[in-house]
Amino acid sequence: MKQLTIRPAVKQDLQQIMPLFEIARRFMVSAGNANQWIDGYPQEELISEEIVKGHCFVIEQQKEIVATFCLIIGKDPTYDIIEGGEWLNELPYGTVHRLASNGKIKGIGKACFDWCFEQIPNIRVDTHKDNKVMQRVLETYGFQYCGIIYTHNGTERLAYQLMK
Repeated sequence: MKQLTIRPAVKQDLQQIMPLFEIARRFMVSAGNANQWIDGYPQEELISEEIVKGHCFVIEQQKEIVATFCLIIGKDPTYDIIEGGEWLNELPYGTVHRLASNGKIKGIGKACFDWCFEQIPNIRVDTHKDNKVMQRVLETYGFQYCGIIYTHNGTERLAYQLMK
């Protein structure tokens, strides 16, 4: 596999980032997950805001953006309440959101999480119950299922955590 690099996204990357979400939405629908990223989520305004805040990153291969994700270090209010389980710990953590790729390169999830764990050793992530592909990625990487959380709009998500 050719070298993958990760860097903070900049505003000029938006034209290459937004199509990744459309590719990911189509893939999710084809894999039986039609209800996770609906109504055009994530919108360009949200991703633009994440870029400004320094939360949005791109994964490149030979200067081509092949994937994107957000890593937010600090308390995530949607993780305050967890049902049907508990978090592994209450130590400072990072949260990975909105991982999307062009689907052409294997190992994007691993590359993302390897890099994120270099930034902070305690990571939480959530995904839709229908997103079997992401659940497999998380479990293969070693994340443990912790319970159910609810997003800002009240939809439920399966919550995972891993401490390295």
